[in-house]
Amino acid sequence: MVVEPALIEIENATIWRGSTCVFENLSLSIAQHERVAILGPNGSGKTTLLKTINRELYPVIRPDSHVRILGKDKWNVWELRKRIGVVSNDLHQRYTPTTTALEVVVSGFHSSIGVHGNLANRVTSTQQQCAIATLEELGVGQLQNSALKHMSSGQQRRCLLARALVHKPLTLILDEPTSGLDFAASFGYLERIRGLAQDGRNIVIVTHHLNEIPPEVDRVILLQAGKVVADGRKHAVLSGEQLSRVYETPVKVAEVDGYYLAYPG
Repeated sequence: MVVEPALIEIENATIWRGSTCVFENLSLSIAQHERVAILGPNGSGKTTLLKTINRELYPVIRPDSHVRILGKDKWNVWELRKRIGVVSNDLHQRYTPTTTALEVVVSGFHSSIGVHGNLANRVTSTQQQCAIATLEELGVGQLQNSALKHMSSGQQRRCLLARALVHKPLTLILDEPTSGLDFAASFGYLERIRGLAQDGRNIVIVTHHLNEIPPEVDRVILLQAGKVVADGRKHAVLSGEQLSRVYETPVKVAEVDGYYLAYPG
């Protein structure tokens, strides 16, 4: 029987971000086809972990330490981008307001920000057609030639989601997915994420808002100050007692239709 490699396997990893050691001797594994939320307050290490998974950061090289993505220590980053789609506020902010929806999505084929200069000559008609079809699937096909500055925040975020989906990756990583969105845009976006999870994709959501965790997510990894302080089934990790301790403020938790909501304790 062939054992499927983990989506990510981290063993005794020490990871620095700039001059700050964020993780020391971190061990963590996320299997393929899991739906996971990585939760924690600001400064807990969520962004560093995301950048490590996405191969933007690397651990200190030691013989007893490794970070493997889909069973491999080393990746051609362009190939990895085809396997893992990422949507983040950081990526969102790197696009200029004049970039069109179509340019955003097509840039996903080239792991670039936009398709300017010589890169524009490498865009194929097949790539354009696939990008348009993906925009249409997400309900923003009519905006393909519109600049980001003429769209709502929710429409912009769907363009970024289309960029992540254009390769049809099996894994999606979503960093604070509803940041800056109003109720209507947030609810619509979360509903689309639920659909993607139900299609069998790996979903990894990085957040500090419980309401961004859809019902399909069944595992929660809770971080605090560069350490995994809880890791398990959602109902067990998302307790008021545990969140109060990690966030250092009284927290109560309610569950409504599979969603968890935090309110002052």
